[in-house]
Amino acid sequence: MTVESTAARTPRRAGSGGKRASASAKKSTSAEKDVARGNDVAQGKEAAQGGEPELVQLLTPEGVRVENEAYDKYVADITPDDLRVLYRDMVLTRRFDAEAVTLQRQGELGLWPSLLGQEAAQVGSGRATRADDYVFPTYREHGVAWCKGVDPTLLLGMFRGVNNGGWDPNTNGFQLYTIVIGSQTLHATGYAMGVAKDGADSAVIAYFGDGATSQGDVAEAFTFSAVYNAPVVFFCQNNQWAISEPTEKQSRVPLYQRAQGYGFPGVRVDGNDVLACLAVTKWALERARAGEGPSLIEAFTYRMGAHTTSDDPTRYRRDEEREAWEAKDPILRLRAHLEAEGHADEGFFAELEAESETLGKRVRDVVRSMPDPEPMSIFENIYADGHALVDEERAQFAAYQASFADAPVNAAAGGEVN
Repeated sequence: MTVESTAARTPRRAGSGGKRASASAKKSTSAEKDVARGNDVAQGKEAAQGGEPELVQLLTPEGVRVENEAYDKYVADITPDDLRVLYRDMVLTRRFDAEAVTLQRQGELGLWPSLLGQEAAQVGSGRATRADDYVFPTYREHGVAWCKGVDPTLLLGMFRGVNNGGWDPNTNGFQLYTIVIGSQTLHATGYAMGVAKDGADSAVIAYFGDGATSQGDVAEAFTFSAVYNAPVVFFCQNNQWAISEPTEKQSRVPLYQRAQGYGFPGVRVDGNDVLACLAVTKWALERARAGEGPSLIEAFTYRMGAHTTSDDPTRYRRDEEREAWEAKDPILRLRAHLEAEGHADEGFFAELEAESETLGKRVRDVVRSMPDPEPMSIFENIYADGHALVDEERAQFAAYQASFADAPVNAAAGGEVN
């Protein structure tokens, strides 16, 4: 499966309807015009008569920079230093992710959701945010967390089972990971509505996967955000597999086209192109801050690894499919561009490789030295004012724990508790 082949399967639009009932109905409302204009800009071209929207791409899989009249201005100020920063972000994020997978295999983590292959979508969009923008992630946005300044080791506590998150969301504008599929889109919409009421010059971005688009929470978030003109960007990382369910079994149209039904623009961007993801997300965030409402970005990418470390993707997808996407690797793509343009030499890549190994060692050391939580702490931070049922369960668990200390010891069994 490739970007091109999937785009080619896009269903044709239905024919236009009959004549309008009244002359007044012939005129589009200002909102409709805004959506139509937003969609034209979103796709990086003027609307073509009867044509299908194109995938937004600024960097080909071979690392060749291509022009895009609508989006070039959003990356016009990118310097060679900036390109190297984007490359460093992706390399270190992938190294951290690989170390987490290894730690899970060694029994140090209970579970880990890898982002392998999705680095460009996350780094590009993450670097498009400002310090005062607020992010609502799922559980796979390790690259976005990196861009927002969250120490990567803090992401691991929950997966080791020693805390409920590990970081203060307000410190970096990055909410705690959300395991419940799709619920964070509602949280983001509500927060964005509050931002608008406060008159703040900031935006909100919510991340979710293609599988989440089948959730009612996402549909409700789209509705509320549109009605209240909330300054929120919905960033869907379409990695084409909702665990073992392919996208084509969830939607009859490309996911970004769903935005049209809610009255705001949608765009499909090459999710393996870090420059395109940066540009499109800048456009959407600026649009939100300007009071033009929500937008939907579908980052068309591929999940190179398993859904989580408990998944075996070889049971439901072909090796040939993965191999086709390996040729579009986001890191190799940007490296090819850096080398072709003379923006990076072997010294830069060697230094970065050493830095990535240092990061891997730090991650290992931090995870293995995480203290176990107190058993009774599981009952903390549930209700702000306490709850009778929680108090009862806490007492029962405390009695259960105490029973081990008070149990008689069987000396004949080597000191084991009876």
